Amino acid sequence: MAISPRKLRYDVYSYSYQNDANTPLVISVLASLIDRTVARNERIGRKCAGMSGSKTRVFDCHETPDMTIQSYLERIFRYTRAGPSVYVVAYVYIDRFCQSRPEFRITGRNVHRLLITTIMVASKYVEDMNYRNSYFARVGGITTKEMNTLELDFLFLMNFKMHVNVSVFESYCCHLEREVSIGGGYHIEKTLRCAEEIKSRHIGQRGFNQIARITL
Repeated sequence: MAISPRKLRYDVYSYSYQNDANTPLVISVLASLIDRTVARNERIGRKCAGMSGSKTRVFDCHETPDMTIQSYLERIFRYTRAGPSVYVVAYVYIDRFCQSRPEFRITGRNVHRLLITTIMVASKYVEDMNYRNSYFARVGGITTKEMNTLELDFLFLMNFKMHVNVSVFESYCCHLEREVSIGGGYHIEKTLRCAEEIKSRHIGQRGFNQIARITL
């Protein structure tokens, strides 16, 4: 599959569920970027041991989930149909969160809960209609109580600074485009190939209305 900044921009601004059957490219770009962030943080994890604040540990799972970031994002897209712009806004929130909480590091233990929380909050900001928190919880593999707690804690940790204006949105789109054109193309293509292999093995096994269970 050809990777290009132009294709990414088209997906973000012109994606149509009626005309596009494939997963938006932004999901694979975001998965690749976060994958490498997690890998970098876990390489230096020993040096950062004990740095994570108690407030941000709400995102930690008891054990590291065995679902890849790419597969998790595709699952969220499959069941919620959140538009590509939602994932860009979620990326803005993740970046703001990490900047405002320098003691926080994205790792394999917290990335899944951080993603389902930021995507749900971003969906409420971007989309006109949304699923209930209980539905997002089922998709994300957590309980409704946990989903509600994660959302509330995240909003307070962010001081409710959720507004994303057009210029900020555009700047993050440009950053994702650079990820494709400069340093991330190979990693994204590799992520896409792995995702397609997994998808080919599971296609047709589950209907859209039946949410396959996972637990984080």
